[in-house]
Amino acid sequence: MSGTTSTAGTPGTPTAGVPALSPLRLTEWTSCGGCAAKWGKDLLAGLVDELPTSLDPSLLVGLAPFDDAAVYRLSPDLALVSTTDFFPPLVDDPADFGAIAAANACSDVFAMGGRVVLAVNVAAFPEHFPRDAIVTIFDAASSVVAAAGGSVAGGHTIRNPEPIFGLAVQGVVHPGRILRKDGALVGDVLVISKPLGTGIVLAGGNDDHKRAAIEGMKTLNRAASELLQASPGVHAVTDVTGYGLAGHGWEMAERANATFVIDSHALPTYAGALDAAQRGVRTGGDARNRTAVGVHVDVTSDATPHIDAIVFDPQTSGGLLAAVDPAHVDALTTGPFTAIGRVVDGPAGLRIV
Repeated sequence: MSGTTSTAGTPGTPTAGVPALSPLRLTEWTSCGGCAAKWGKDLLAGLVDELPTSLDPSLLVGLAPFDDAAVYRLSPDLALVSTTDFFPPLVDDPADFGAIAAANACSDVFAMGGRVVLAVNVAAFPEHFPRDAIVTIFDAASSVVAAAGGSVAGGHTIRNPEPIFGLAVQGVVHPGRILRKDGALVGDVLVISKPLGTGIVLAGGNDDHKRAAIEGMKTLNRAASELLQASPGVHAVTDVTGYGLAGHGWEMAERANATFVIDSHALPTYAGALDAAQRGVRTGGDARNRTAVGVHVDVTSDATPHIDAIVFDPQTSGGLLAAVDPAHVDALTTGPFTAIGRVVDGPAGLRIV
């Protein structure tokens, strides 16, 4: 039911047979959560290659080549940015889950240089799922979308054995100022706006480490995107999510036909991430990411020990990765960005030093 939220998911509406909130752990309701639940990059690429492409000239960004969101030109100075993202719970608290899901879904619009204007919920819950938990998830997501600059205007809720939540988000951007994955130039500096390690920390960090990572995942990429939009030296942008720095960095390097040299000692990580990596903590998404792009990633002997676990770790609501002219880096690193490497002449791939 487009544009509305069905009764089972309408905040404040009692649902027959659905109990009120009781102590619960959302992660006990699912087998895999967050962006780690994504299909493997190699499997998804094969599926996307079989989909028909559009001949509409107003579709500025679609499947060929794909990017973080679709972009459709509405007028000479206005384009629609459209994306959707949803996943099972990766945290136990309903408010945290709703906020992370909303921040993650909005991130694709910000990665394209857009402004969030509208979102609709995409939800699936077991029929016996606590009603008040659903309300809490929806309320938290609505607050984050509001902070992103938009409004939640409805959605659709279905029955499902495992809880799933996310949003379809619409934004706007000037057709001439779209940020894309492609465009990185030799000599560019690579910067990232958030620490890495969400998957490892949630899997093996202590309570304090997990709380810090959760707060990071709830943080919008709005301010980081606005900094990029204001800079004349930004050549390529993506957001780092389920395919990790390795997968999303490879996408940019492949399109630039260049080598991305990543300084492992400069990589920002969440507290506890490196310790967990050294203890051998890995997620299922790590293995899928290695299978998909491991051949394109060279971890040298000079790299920080166990940094490969950070590079391949699937991120949820991760930061923006950008390739920027060196002359404009300082304006970004005084904000949320950290310089982590450079683009050099060479075969497409990542070299971790």
